[in-house]
Amino acid sequence: MTDVLVLWDIDRTLMYVGQIDRAVYRAAFRQLTGREATQLPARGTGRTVPLAVRELLATNGVDHHDIEPLAEQMVSLLPHLLTERLQELRDEGQLMDGATEALQAVRASERLLPTVVTGNLQPSAEIKLRAFDLDQYVDVSVGGFSSDDAHRPALVGIAQGRAAARYGGTFDRSNTVIVGDSLEDVRTGIEGGAAVIAVASGTTPRDDLARAGADRVLDSLVHADELLDAIADLTVTRSSKG
Repeated sequence: MTDVLVLWDIDRTLMYVGQIDRAVYRAAFRQLTGREATQLPARGTGRTVPLAVRELLATNGVDHHDIEPLAEQMVSLLPHLLTERLQELRDEGQLMDGATEALQAVRASERLLPTVVTGNLQPSAEIKLRAFDLDQYVDVSVGGFSSDDAHRPALVGIAQGRAAARYGGTFDRSNTVIVGDSLEDVRTGIEGGAAVIAVASGTTPRDDLARAGADRVLDSLVHADELLDAIADLTVTRSSKG
């Protein structure tokens, strides 16, 4: 019986992939335009990939008439380019402190259903999770990805709907929690309908995460019991769900 939907962010919450995402953006831009990008999307913002791609094209002087068709091509291309860097992901990327243990603890609880809500495209999210053997701890089939909707708060409802369809019951703000590191993760929970456990493992200070409206702020994922306690405190168990 699962009672609570746990939505994991990926980048800087579970892992840090360094310059690899930016290298992939550069390669995709070069392949589609025949020139180098001089400006890249800001790092650590939690912005969805479709929005980041459009920003990349606009700030590098692509004619506004060409942005939409090129953006669609780039969104399709990015996962393929990331796949080519799978070994680089494994060699140069790193797990955030306590990430694996925290994922294991959530997965081990019968009342928790772990998945992901991320600004990554679904294929890219799956590549990253597999690279670090984290896919075994989340049910990606009920997640929310920027390939579903470029508006990140909408991904909460998408994941809730998928989880309800697969596992039964109803998931809403009372029994859904996001675990993430950015202001965008906080906004996603507030606007999308989930409690927010912020982890100060990214580029955003814990005070900023708290001021933005996070329900709890953890310094890291090192103490899995603190995470489990926060999830329990912020959600309602519905014993009638099957």
